[in-house]
Amino acid sequence: MAREDKEPFQFPCSYPLKVMGANTNEFYAAVSSVIEKYIDKSSDLTYHARTSSGGKYLSVTATFKAESRKQLDDIYSELNRHELVLMTL
Repeated sequence: MAREDKEPFQFPCSYPLKVMGANTNEFYAAVSSVIEKYIDKSSDLTYHARTSSGGKYLSVTATFKAESRKQLDDIYSELNRHELVLMTL
């Protein structure tokens, strides 16, 4: 039986994207710059940042209206190539 590849999301949808890196202003600015490059201004973008218990790392969760799989792939690809980004979820 052939497996059908089904898209797990129905676009548009609200999408939380988490990015982790060093706790610096440069990291936060880089994350927001990349994300805002790919989303529409009317996408209800919100950010939530949280520092690690030791204060060394920062996780930034951006929640926005995702329009397509390609949009998400482009955002993840650029974030994962960025030198300040340690991990994306």
